[in-house]
Amino acid sequence: MLLVLALAFTAARAADPTAPADPDLNPRGRAILSWFQQLSAGSELRLVSGQFAGWSGSASIGELGRIHAATGRWPVMIGLDYCGWDKGEALLDVRQPNQLATAYWQAGGLVNLSWHAPNPSKPNGGGLKERGMDLATVLTPGATHDRWMKYLDAVAAGLQELQAAGVVVIWRPLHEMNGGWFWWGAQDPATFIAVWRHMFDYLTQTKKLHNLIWAYSPNHGQKPADAYYPGDAYVDLVGLDAYTDHINPDKIIGFERYAGIRKPIGLTEYGPHGASKPPGDYDYRRLLDGIEKNFPQLRHFLVWNEKWNPASNHFAREFYNDPRVLTRETMPPGLAGP
Repeated sequence: MLLVLALAFTAARAADPTAPADPDLNPRGRAILSWFQQLSAGSELRLVSGQFAGWSGSASIGELGRIHAATGRWPVMIGLDYCGWDKGEALLDVRQPNQLATAYWQAGGLVNLSWHAPNPSKPNGGGLKERGMDLATVLTPGATHDRWMKYLDAVAAGLQELQAAGVVVIWRPLHEMNGGWFWWGAQDPATFIAVWRHMFDYLTQTKKLHNLIWAYSPNHGQKPADAYYPGDAYVDLVGLDAYTDHINPDKIIGFERYAGIRKPIGLTEYGPHGASKPPGDYDYRRLLDGIEKNFPQLRHFLVWNEKWNPASNHFAREFYNDPRVLTRETMPPGLAGP
């Protein structure tokens, strides 16, 4: 019944696709979202750069520092994660990601924050990649729902700390939901949409978080990427996650499904070669040339860390100094920082 009510309530909402998903998004958040939208409306390829810095407890500014050392440039966005890999609430460590997020924001950069959520059906937490859970139980009164709400409260506390520090967050939870490797993935699309909308309403209305730009991030090539789309009133940015050397429609599948979604689109998670053990021999100029030739609508990217990092591959300097790549140095003044 709770799931039915959630669907009925949220389905009634409608929004101008160019308006912030959160009607009360703060002024800095509105300025950042407007920048993405202006880039999206432009005819020239301009990509907001991003680099993942690592998991909760092990993230390091060094991932971005290596790019700066190799190229003389800083990415626009630092990517971080409120990770819950194995131990449930114990690994919902918001302190270390928040320290890095605040420092990068104060230096003039943007913050992109993911959430690999622990499995609320597990009494002791964990189970990130454990299958077999019925996602509907997240919204059904009971032990799973109670644990989910505790996780949401822990996440909200971290986001509230960033809001108090003036930090705007590009919030990217429950990504790759159309794939079958995370507990929330490959479930009934209507149920996923209800869970997303419930989280949206809880964080924005109950917890009064108005520093969040909401990013929808399915995986390419799986069940149609738009099937899980929560709706224009619940999303600000969209993208595809893809690990491949080949930037073309044969290897990055499903891009055309976004044609009717009027939101700035990007590669919300990217790595050359594949999703494991990259060799570190990728020519990053191929990424730019492939985007311009085959996906000229893209306007942002977030590269994964370690050997996917451009600094661990070839032609990082040429990549980051290409005028098609926007860096922290070339951002409009006043978007981030004190």
